[in-house]
Amino acid sequence: MSSHHTNPRSLLNDATRSLIERVERAGRPPMAAMTGPQARAFYDIGGPMLDLQPEPHVDRVHNFTIPARDGHAMPARLYAPQSDTALPVLLYIHGGGFTVGSLTTHDVLCRQLSRHGHCAVVSLDYRLAPEHRFPTAVHDSWDALNWLHQNGQTLGFDTGRLAVGGDSAGGTLSAVCALMARDAGLKLALQLLFYPGCGARQDTASHHTFAEGFMLDKATIDWFFKGYIDPADRDDWRFAPGNAPDHSGLAPAWIGLAECDPLVDEGVRYADTLRMAGVHVDLEIYKGVVHGFITMGRAIPDALQAHADAGRALKHAFL
Repeated sequence: MSSHHTNPRSLLNDATRSLIERVERAGRPPMAAMTGPQARAFYDIGGPMLDLQPEPHVDRVHNFTIPARDGHAMPARLYAPQSDTALPVLLYIHGGGFTVGSLTTHDVLCRQLSRHGHCAVVSLDYRLAPEHRFPTAVHDSWDALNWLHQNGQTLGFDTGRLAVGGDSAGGTLSAVCALMARDAGLKLALQLLFYPGCGARQDTASHHTFAEGFMLDKATIDWFFKGYIDPADRDDWRFAPGNAPDHSGLAPAWIGLAECDPLVDEGVRYADTLRMAGVHVDLEIYKGVVHGFITMGRAIPDALQAHADAGRALKHAFL
């Protein structure tokens, strides 16, 4: 790994370096200086500005709700190509440190995954911290996956071909859902994980190397987790899927990581853990890019490669 690099900034590719310099010049306030709702509003406006415009065309886009176990109606958005046959479906769980992110911030990505994967994508608006702390996001994600499995046919899905995926915190939740699905006997075609958080502690080499100046910094990670989870719960595998006692029998995984990301080492470690348990893993590490790059397609062209790679993995898993 490049995590022990003496000058980590030199690893960045030109597009990513230029984006970081623009962000630094803009002097935006750190999320950690805001409340959860303020940070959310800020991200909803600022995030999509770095993404592809106009957004890629998808034949069918439709908002609906999915019930959580306590009766809460979770907003969700369906993306689907025209099809005469029942489509395979990906439940997509967005990133944002369990605190920010929405159907808006991940709209382009979900369109891209639907187009490249030739599948339906259901994007989930699960409840966020600090208003809703751990394990609400876990319950919401699992309830949505179960609901899709049981009711997806009414929306024109082939529920025998069901996958779960997400980025960052959403990647964590997807990995956790894959573990829960195995335990419940629910067969998944794929777990699609973009730079997931997998460890209980932020103590890997990459967390030190990329702590400052690579978009996602240590202060923001600390702020996210403080709002989401009690220190006593940190070792729970529903927060740190690397801590699950057994990883055998899980759905195959496609894991896409960013080279210059505090989370890269724990992503590599999780890929190794899955492989050692006999799970099929495809691992891609995108060179010279930072955490969050897949929703920055306008600023970082490597995002388009990652969209295509993930779409290909979905298509293949759904065969």
